[in-house]
Amino acid sequence: MGKMNTSPINKEPIAIIGLGYVGLPLAVEFGKKRRVIGFDTNKKRILELSSGIDRTRECDKNSLIRAKNLEFTSDENKLNQCSIYIVTVPTPVDNANKPDLGALTKASEMIARHLKPNDVVVYESTVYPGTTEEVCVPILESTSGLKFNSDFFCGYSPERINPGDKVNTLTKIQKIVSGSSEATTTRINNLYSDIIEAGTWIAPSIIVAEAAKVIENTQRDINIAFVNELSVIFNRLNIDTLDVLKAAGTKWNFLPFRPGMVGGHCIGVDPYYLTYKAEKIGYHPQIILAGRRMNDNMARYAARSILKKMSNHGMDSSNATVGLLGVTFKDNCPDIRNSKVFDLVKEFQEWGVHVVASDNWANSQEVRETYGIKLVKEIPKSSCDALIVAVAHSEYEKLSPDDLKELCKVGKTPILGDLKAIYDRQACINSGFEVFRL
Repeated sequence: MGKMNTSPINKEPIAIIGLGYVGLPLAVEFGKKRRVIGFDTNKKRILELSSGIDRTRECDKNSLIRAKNLEFTSDENKLNQCSIYIVTVPTPVDNANKPDLGALTKASEMIARHLKPNDVVVYESTVYPGTTEEVCVPILESTSGLKFNSDFFCGYSPERINPGDKVNTLTKIQKIVSGSSEATTTRINNLYSDIIEAGTWIAPSIIVAEAAKVIENTQRDINIAFVNELSVIFNRLNIDTLDVLKAAGTKWNFLPFRPGMVGGHCIGVDPYYLTYKAEKIGYHPQIILAGRRMNDNMARYAARSILKKMSNHGMDSSNATVGLLGVTFKDNCPDIRNSKVFDLVKEFQEWGVHVVASDNWANSQEVRETYGIKLVKEIPKSSCDALIVAVAHSEYEKLSPDDLKELCKVGKTPILGDLKAIYDRQACINSGFEVFRL
């Protein structure tokens, strides 16, 4: 069998709208096979990517260079050259935990200004079931003057990017695809099949694909909420949660979830999209919202548990210093969006505790501008009454209990908040720590 033809000639040029954690890897992979216009409104981001710099660390310089058919731009007029548009903009929640579709609607309006007959718009952003056809399509129609499923077509293919994961990457994760007509579904399936090694799964409709996406992370959220509640119970029973989970994990069908502070832009957000839609159709969710309440409270619970231990050792919170290692929302990833670590910091500050935070994965300027916290390069030695390791970055996992102890004040029993349970508990106790972990 001969080699597959990967020439971009005769392949439809596509536009990727939004070049963050989802859009950039997609643009790079497609850029190996066909002409791609990578669009983002952030001009600084465009300049960095054009220079081979990706601050999300999802794509290295070599991969950006290898995508020879990929052009980065913030000029929307370039979209005229494309016939397929893939939307990968953020869909967060607002302060009331309601869906914020601002970026999605603006992207739809912009695309509509360049929409031509037979064009296809594919949405990858997380939405509630029905959003594509109820919110986006009317915008595309009204702005373009074209008719849906006659002049232009739509699809939905939910993103499954796992930031910081170098094993389960874009091409190795099966892709759900859907289209507004049978021919469109085939067209979209052929498009993604060109780059997805793991294959595709054709959903029967756009709304099914939307629903599948939103329940993937909702399921994880609920399972994590369950073990978080177990963690609270076991702490009161003076039982180590990890010991219990390891024992229970010997049963073949026990699910290996761990307790933790659930942040980020997926697990901590997607359930609210589903509950929003559920309430719109007259159903008030019980389990989903209970899980959200549990997980949203874990940062406060962790902070107060550590404060209680500090008080038991005679530490005055108003004169105490807490060292904090890790502020990103997950391990080995620079993303700070919706990181619950900052809720932890806020809780300590409200009790008058001085917090010294360090995380070399995070962008210190972004942290300062977004959360008003100044990161230090390193936590000074002998400076902390309590030390919290909130994120399991690989460099933190390599630290020994004695390495951690060097950061703490001499002559006292420091508190170690090992929130991700990455250290041997007994070894830390032997080094002189009192240990708290979820």
